Amino acid sequence: MARFSLLGALVMITLVLGSCQHKERTLRLLVWEGYADPVFVRPFELSHHCKVEAFYMKTSDELYDNLRHPKGGEEYDIVSPSSDIAQTIVDDDLAAPLDNAPLFKDRAIVSTLRAPLLKGKKVYAVPFMWGPNLLLYDEEAFAEGPPSGWSVLWDPQYRHRVAVWDDLSTIYMAAQLLGCENRSSACGYAISAPPDSTVIFNLGQNQLKRIEAELLVLQPRQWSTATELTSLFERHEVVAAMGWPLITNQLRKSGFPIGELVPKEGTTGWIDYLMIPKASRQKDLAHQFLDYLRKPETQRWVAEVTGYAPTDDSPATMAQFTPDERAVLHLYDKRYSDKVYLWQPIPERGAYERVWQDVKESWTREAKQHGTSH
Repeated sequence: MARFSLLGALVMITLVLGSCQHKERTLRLLVWEGYADPVFVRPFELSHHCKVEAFYMKTSDELYDNLRHPKGGEEYDIVSPSSDIAQTIVDDDLAAPLDNAPLFKDRAIVSTLRAPLLKGKKVYAVPFMWGPNLLLYDEEAFAEGPPSGWSVLWDPQYRHRVAVWDDLSTIYMAAQLLGCENRSSACGYAISAPPDSTVIFNLGQNQLKRIEAELLVLQPRQWSTATELTSLFERHEVVAAMGWPLITNQLRKSGFPIGELVPKEGTTGWIDYLMIPKASRQKDLAHQFLDYLRKPETQRWVAEVTGYAPTDDSPATMAQFTPDERAVLHLYDKRYSDKVYLWQPIPERGAYERVWQDVKESWTREAKQHGTSH
């Protein structure tokens, strides 16, 4: 009897251990919208017997604050910081070094803008997708022709019917509108020197004051997620906005007559990186998912969902796209990419944040006075 009990106990222990070994793991992401779509996430879940749980961030600052929180890094296994904050995360020792052997196998990253982020000789982040902040517009509202530039957001006839992203990158947009891309310019004055793509990320106090004054005149709606702006267009509450290619994709799928363009003043854009937080508890699985996301076939799926361009321009990845698809994504289109100033770290980010918060508070006060919503 005792022998039977012991044998039964051993069988039960074996069964329990076996079930634990096959317990489904969960990979938690904090990424931009579009980077955890079921179209390409589900195959990974099935092949790796895991669950991918995604949380979408609204701004780069939100991601950075999460990782700086005492337990923030433990909550996520993959993050997708943009080029304005990614190197800061690496430098602040918030990211784990990557096993770059599988990550770069059969890959060709050919430009410094698409290079991995390093600390010492170790790789801490790899580029994933890139894209611009575009001027989106309702084609029916602009039946006589599309707007030419950012100034349409200040057009009195569209007051309260335009929208901007609730992010300090709106300051970059206003800087380009005012022609601040020169160190000797106080913004809004004629300049003779060619634009310098670094200036709008290193604006001085006088330039920021001029930009703040210009933004205070604007009375836009504000959006935080792509879904929010998509809904604003669909409800015909806005006719023009700063937006992303992902939003254009969403609206076109629903049949909405959305147009997009790079304004005549130019625009800014971003490289989104893939990174594993230092405190992640699923580093092995995270490495596998990170490598999966960078496979040529997955890059195509991501591009179809988001409208963003892959940073990997190896022959294997480019072969996934037809010539027409490459044209739509502006792959190899230097004339297009030259109009897009890719985000860079802002040395005086605090000064930008103070201006942005002051502008938003002013917008909120005026909206309450006039009974409009932001």
